[in-house]
Amino acid sequence: MILGPDGKPLPESENHDAEGESEGARAYRRLPGGLTLRALAPNAITSAALCSGLTGIRFATDGQWQMAVFAVILAGLLDGVDGRVARLMKAESRFGAELDSLADNVSFGVAPALILFMWSLQDLPRLGWLAALALAVCCALRLARFNARIDMAAQPHKSAGFLTGVPAPVGAGLAFLPLYLWIASGEPIFRNPTLVGVWITLIAFLMISNLATFSWGSARPRKSIRLEVIAIVGLLIAALLTEPWWTLVAICVVYLALLPVAIVRYARVRRPRVNAPDV
Repeated sequence: MILGPDGKPLPESENHDAEGESEGARAYRRLPGGLTLRALAPNAITSAALCSGLTGIRFATDGQWQMAVFAVILAGLLDGVDGRVARLMKAESRFGAELDSLADNVSFGVAPALILFMWSLQDLPRLGWLAALALAVCCALRLARFNARIDMAAQPHKSAGFLTGVPAPVGAGLAFLPLYLWIASGEPIFRNPTLVGVWITLIAFLMISNLATFSWGSARPRKSIRLEVIAIVGLLIAALLTEPWWTLVAICVVYLALLPVAIVRYARVRRPRVNAPDV
């Protein structure tokens, strides 16, 4: 007779493996009393991303705008790592997914909204605050929509290798474009609260839009250009180290230029999928 952790005997009818351990016993053994080290690692990275985003707000209160932006960018890098670490370590969990969404909402919605408000929008206290709220609320709505669809089998954009709307980390990076230009050029026009407010409102609605956008996770460069891609990535990192602000401006411009391309490509993919006869 095999006893479970609660001291009660397991049912005799359960199948036993070659070592005499029943499936029920293995199930009890798999029930964690707490997070294992394997599950802890990706969640720790997510927590670090959350702390980085919050630290960006702290830098903004001291007027350290460059450090505030770098903190949010670091949160974005950590956000791109935690999911891959979880899949690599086979430590994916519903808890991790919920924690990731909460961290994203703070790091890419609340933090950029407050940073931009303290940097520029507070000169228009009412309209500026509404613009900041639009960015934070739309980020939360986007993440809520993602969570609501996470178990849906039929997602037209996802099944075709695209995303729906601008991702939250990318949206935060795009919202900072006036700040990048202000730091890089020193021109006061880029700190104009009306200009900044209109810009981040536009980015907020792109985040919750139904536009098809490229998913970099599903990108598969052709073998003929893989060396060129490696060279471009290396040059991009070098540019970020030597001229970070103009490089960030260039990345934003390239991404915005690719939005119409993604829409056209999705339309080409969607047309034969819609017209395909049901079997």
